[in-house]
Amino acid sequence: MKITIVAGARPNFIKIAPIIKAIEKKQREGNTISYRLVHTGQHYDKNLSDTFFEELNIPHPDANLEVKSGSQSVQTAAIMIAFEQELIKNPSDLVLVVGDVNSTMACAIVAKKLNIKVAHVEAGIRSGDMTMPEEINRIVTDSITDYFFTTSTSASQNLIQYGANPNNIHFVGNVMIDTLYQNLDRISAPSFWNEFQLNKGNYIILTLHRPANVDEEHSLIQLLKGIDEMIGNKKIIFPIHPRTKAILGENDLALRNTVLVEPQGYLNFMFLIKNCFAVITDSGGISEETTVLGIPCFTMRDNTERPETQTVGTNTLVGTSLENLKKLFAEFLQNGQRPAGIPELWDGKASERIIEILLTK
Repeated sequence: MKITIVAGARPNFIKIAPIIKAIEKKQREGNTISYRLVHTGQHYDKNLSDTFFEELNIPHPDANLEVKSGSQSVQTAAIMIAFEQELIKNPSDLVLVVGDVNSTMACAIVAKKLNIKVAHVEAGIRSGDMTMPEEINRIVTDSITDYFFTTSTSASQNLIQYGANPNNIHFVGNVMIDTLYQNLDRISAPSFWNEFQLNKGNYIILTLHRPANVDEEHSLIQLLKGIDEMIGNKKIIFPIHPRTKAILGENDLALRNTVLVEPQGYLNFMFLIKNCFAVITDSGGISEETTVLGIPCFTMRDNTERPETQTVGTNTLVGTSLENLKKLFAEFLQNGQRPAGIPELWDGKASERIIEILLTK
């Protein structure tokens, strides 16, 4: 079996790393299976991408389509044009896509039009919010996928409700958690750990990048000042997304507790998450990692495509209101962390299950 694995953005690398390891394990056991790694270049920072390959032991891509950024339509079209040529030159039995970025949808469409089967890892997750480009990518990808690999039973149920064949839906667990478990003994403190006098539990991690939170300059500044004021005597470490940084520009925020740092590599960032007091974020993926690490997470969104991080895990959905965040954070400080656990099959073996299943197809 020849598999083309597609990665387009930073979270994709985290998801494909254990899949590649699972394939290589099967190769060593004598199975006839091979892969070709294609990086679409949808998100590309040379230093950060190179760091990810090294940190996660991912081989450098066999092809980089170098599509770079652009509007939703321009970027999707560029990926489709380049990926079609890639597949014509390098035929495949199966295209494996992960997550919900533009590359996920674009490459799935190209594969199906070339009569190549598609496997979607992290299939079936839904936020119900059609203003999110990712939600459209999820729905379109799942409408043409052949093999669905889900992180939860609720994601599997979503697919059944959408009309997917139950025989093609496989609840396997969460590949992001595979990567977390495989690297927990390798995580390390960032270079600024001592400089900012960080210790276990004496700081908060903040990440913001979604339009509802960062696109309007004045609102963003008020949000950051409000979070800074509510934290008390703890520091806030804010790895600032390039988009968020551009919106802030040269504003002097005069924040007492907040330290702005560059985006971190995986091993440094997971060290920061594992040792922090709590996380405030608008990311979906981080709420999965905090759930497994037992770290309280406050998600500044009105919806989540990962409900298991709320019902089972440590995640609290707070919306985009600063006042609601303050209220819920104060309740947490007063009452302590609520009981939480780890969702079913988030055990570090999802990737092995995926490859086992694909070898039977």
